[in-house]
Amino acid sequence: MRLKSISNIAKITKSMKMIASTKVTKAQRSMETARAFGQSATSLYTHAEAVEKETAKPFVIAVSSDRGLCGGIHSSIAKAVKKYVATKPDSEIAVIGQKARAQIQRDYRKNIVIHFDQVTKVHPVWVEASLIADQIVTNGFEIDAGQIFYNKFKSVISYEAATIPVYSVETLAAAPKLSAYEYDDHILKNFQEFALANSIFWGVAEGYAAEQAAKRTAMENATKNAGEMITKLTLTYNRSRQAAITNELIDIITGASSLN
Repeated sequence: MRLKSISNIAKITKSMKMIASTKVTKAQRSMETARAFGQSATSLYTHAEAVEKETAKPFVIAVSSDRGLCGGIHSSIAKAVKKYVATKPDSEIAVIGQKARAQIQRDYRKNIVIHFDQVTKVHPVWVEASLIADQIVTNGFEIDAGQIFYNKFKSVISYEAATIPVYSVETLAAAPKLSAYEYDDHILKNFQEFALANSIFWGVAEGYAAEQAAKRTAMENATKNAGEMITKLTLTYNRSRQAAITNELIDIITGASSLN
């Protein structure tokens, strides 16, 4: 029964590995596009030398998902966020995905002001990121010193927790070198909202690619472990069966000998 059960599990994990392998390629293409747009939008912060105020209230956006079976990828985000909030206890947290929220709320339930579930059920789309940004803006959350925590895709076997800075219109307007650009006040506000949506999409897309790569690795390891268990159980089963056959032969021989 155990052999049959583990064999079925091995078939499932092998299928999930193949599906994840297919999704990784598509996710990487989407991630590269999102990364290019995200970096171009946030490069203004660097050029203008935008710096958060000392009195600014921290705002954290944690990017994860609702799916598991992908190793410790969600734990890396939760640990990074909790480490950051530990140094700034008055931080407000917006969480994308159920997995990170379940871990963060164990220690900082009161800091979570809004959360979003069922994001990237199929694949990352910019519309979802813009809707998330719109909800954050319309609810009146102050993002004077914002940080987006996401899993940075390094390779198909490697990722790390990283951050994307987010600033308010007031912080941008006070940047020392922003005067080098010609702009109107309403354009700066539109850019800030667009940059927020773009940065969220960047984090979601890159996190999705890292998640699929991690899922592929996890399912490959699970299939390998199932194969090792099947080998051990087969050996144990064959030994038990051989021992039973040997005992039956001994009984037959003993019975025949007693008749003689």
